[in-house]
Amino acid sequence: MVSMRDVAKLCGVSVATVSKALNDYSDIGEETKRKIRETAEEAGYMTNASLRAMKSNRSWSLGVLYHDEARSGLTHDFFAAVLEGFKRHAELRGYDITFINNRIGERKMSYYEYCKFRGVDGVLIACVDFYDPDVQSLIKSNVPVVTIDHVFDNRIAVVSDNVNGMASLVDYVCEMGHTKLAYIHGESTSVTRSRLGSFYRSAARHGIEIPEEYVRSSEFRDTGSAKRITAELLSLPEPPTCIFYPDDYAAVGGLRAIWERNLRIPDDISIVGYDGILLNRVMVPKVTTLRQDTAEIGKLAADRLVNLIEKPRTTLVEHIVVPGTIVEGDSVKKLN
Repeated sequence: MVSMRDVAKLCGVSVATVSKALNDYSDIGEETKRKIRETAEEAGYMTNASLRAMKSNRSWSLGVLYHDEARSGLTHDFFAAVLEGFKRHAELRGYDITFINNRIGERKMSYYEYCKFRGVDGVLIACVDFYDPDVQSLIKSNVPVVTIDHVFDNRIAVVSDNVNGMASLVDYVCEMGHTKLAYIHGESTSVTRSRLGSFYRSAARHGIEIPEEYVRSSEFRDTGSAKRITAELLSLPEPPTCIFYPDDYAAVGGLRAIWERNLRIPDDISIVGYDGILLNRVMVPKVTTLRQDTAEIGKLAADRLVNLIEKPRTTLVEHIVVPGTIVEGDSVKKLN
């Protein structure tokens, strides 16, 4: 049977290049794509791939259940980067990706029914309402599942280290001399609860008590809400010296509120974000943030899901925590 590795040897390129060419990646030249596709067809790779599916009773397809309530879709910087890492490594292991829906034509169906209809071998679940009965039904089914940033006892989960990530940010800000810390956190999710608990605990470790009015709820990636709440925090009789935001995108709203008051960052007010998205690298000032390792999260999710499909007896149900790193910017002032 001809493998992708065989095609790579025939073309004198890497397996990754063959995968990219066959999946029409834009960073592969058209001439290279043509050569690889012709070689694959002549060698019988496509035919063998179909035979492989028939013999193994698999579709060699992975489903992705992704539903962003803010309707930002794949423009959601964090999850888009995670899904790119997932897609890349799944394809290197011979799997295609399909997005899970709850409708086929005019017919509405459950996520589980959709998975059966499409014949996916396993599902990655990310950025959904994990308490939705339809999602719960899929979680409890016999379909191999891996979740991102949410933990179920009987399912493999890959999560960013939100507890230590927030602790690192608080430690950094406190080491810069700040004691008046405000936090505009995201909506109530397991991610928010982990970060919020760590925020309070880390502040207490530094002997800091957080006033109730310093902690406010917003939506992730909501610049309008972040702007409004930032203005309210700055209007307090005793405003904070540093404001934490739920993500770098929301921090843009904070920046606008600060600029509109003719205040300067970090001279008049310090801020920190979360995620480490590309936008933060081009913002002025560059915001200090906690960069989540999206590539590693996506890779681990793909590897664990494929292992669960191919080696169900030996693949452990585990909760994998991926650490992040602080990226220092120009948004936190050093206080005396």
